[in-house]
Amino acid sequence: MTKAEAKFPVAILVPGHFNDHAIGRIDRAFRRVRIERADPSLVTGEMREAVRGVASFGGINAAMIDALPNLEIIANFGVGYDSVDANHAARRGVMVTNTPDVLTEEVADTTIGLLINTVREMYAAEKWLRDGDWVKKGNYRLSRLTLRGRRVGIFGMGRIGLAVAHRLEAFGLPIAYHNRRKVEGFSYEYHTTLKGLAEAVDTLICVAPGGAATEKAINAEILSALGANGVFVNIGRGSTVDEAALAAALENGTIAAAGLDVFADEPNVPKALLEAPNTSLLPHVGSASDHTRRAMADLCVDNLVSWFGERRPLTPVPETISVKPRA
Repeated sequence: MTKAEAKFPVAILVPGHFNDHAIGRIDRAFRRVRIERADPSLVTGEMREAVRGVASFGGINAAMIDALPNLEIIANFGVGYDSVDANHAARRGVMVTNTPDVLTEEVADTTIGLLINTVREMYAAEKWLRDGDWVKKGNYRLSRLTLRGRRVGIFGMGRIGLAVAHRLEAFGLPIAYHNRRKVEGFSYEYHTTLKGLAEAVDTLICVAPGGAATEKAINAEILSALGANGVFVNIGRGSTVDEAALAAALENGTIAAAGLDVFADEPNVPKALLEAPNTSLLPHVGSASDHTRRAMADLCVDNLVSWFGERRPLTPVPETISVKPRA
């Protein structure tokens, strides 16, 4: 046992693949227990007794929580934690933490890049050059769409939504938003309904979290309200979109284009979206830089260290804000 393990003789369960930097820090401060995936049937009797913390990308449901009777904390890697049953954790007295703030700027940068790529067809234009078509066929076609004159609506004006809005201000674009409630102190135009927002803008950016409240919130009605010149960008959660309705809207001209970094059943992307010529698709890379993922890993592990060392979380999620450490 190392000195660190003597100070924190705590078993931390790490299901499946995890960030290498986080694993290194966990190994130095705790006793890491590996499991192939977050499946209650894989939990051994020894794990049931020993495990007091979980570090995971998500996917911790009620059954998994119940399989670990001595569990005190779930440190989620990522700001989104809809795949963790935080309400059940709260009822069980289990703290849940996430990694906000440290990925905000990176995701906002990606959002702007995805928006520009979608509107100005950057990927297709680069492919035209690389394939030799510039030499053989001449200039790439003029892009049908532009950012000029657009009105942007943001669905989910949290930390990331605000960072996106600040960037879009530099483009000289008017901004509106929809949340469950108005955010005080914002000068942006607020819409009480998502449909009202979609009707008022022609560019809709979804930064909303996943979960039952936002399940398929972007549906045929919302896309129709966005209109034929509409551009939809999703950097939040794939579950917020009715992907069949989106594919149909792209095919029949209900909206003009879509840029997506997230999907409902990752890594499986619907064929209709893959084949649509008016989509820009990314493999969930919103925060995927070495710099940002390292910061996320540090905050994930810092929550574990603080919980077991100082008996307090650094970034608890709202559902478990009142959970107290066990004696």
